[in-house]
Amino acid sequence: MKRSRRWKEAVEQVDRLREYQLDESLTLVKDFASKTKFDETVELTVNLGVDPRKADQMLRGTLALPHGTGKTVRVLVLTKGEKQAEAREAGADHVGFEEYIEKIEGGWFDFDVCIATPDAMRDVGKLGRVLGPRGLMPNPKTGTVTFDVGQAVEEVKAGRIDFRVDRYGIIHIGVGKASFEVDKLRENVQEALRTLTRLRPASVKGTYVKKITVSSTMSPGVKVDRAAALAELK
Repeated sequence: MKRSRRWKEAVEQVDRLREYQLDESLTLVKDFASKTKFDETVELTVNLGVDPRKADQMLRGTLALPHGTGKTVRVLVLTKGEKQAEAREAGADHVGFEEYIEKIEGGWFDFDVCIATPDAMRDVGKLGRVLGPRGLMPNPKTGTVTFDVGQAVEEVKAGRIDFRVDRYGIIHIGVGKASFEVDKLRENVQEALRTLTRLRPASVKGTYVKKITVSSTMSPGVKVDRAAALAELK
């Protein structure tokens, strides 16, 4: 892969063998991102000691970051009747039913989160083949299949995010923007780590959190001192 001059310069500032304190790693990432013309997303990457091939270790869930993600989230609500008004009042960007199902079948995906009521899932279910691979399929486990659409929309707009371990046992979570202060990024990272720790599958043996890395959209990853970061959660 061809890397930019800026990326190569950033790599030279990082000791690839060293694990940095959390604040120090976030400061480095913010400095790398300050040299671009847009507000980069700061991402937390956690390598877990799980086997995603086992059903009880396919880790997924939701997370409400204390300072949000800094991203404007476009929400689609698929529902009928009076729940449509509730969704609109809560701030949903798109609300409807049959017309939006038809649009999605036609290739429309101008939304980041899809919420549906349980009574709509019979029809929404047929969208699984197109929404599933994009991580947009409503799911009760992530709170996106619910009759309380107003609360669900408000939580998503406030910064609630869904996460899921990939096939390599790694979780990627956007924890804010490079413009955030280090304190806010740290608190978001800590909340994410608390959530992952709380969701540790009972069947996992040995080291659960194996490696922690932070990076921005266009920067190299910076390793975080795993032991110190987890100790700060207690």
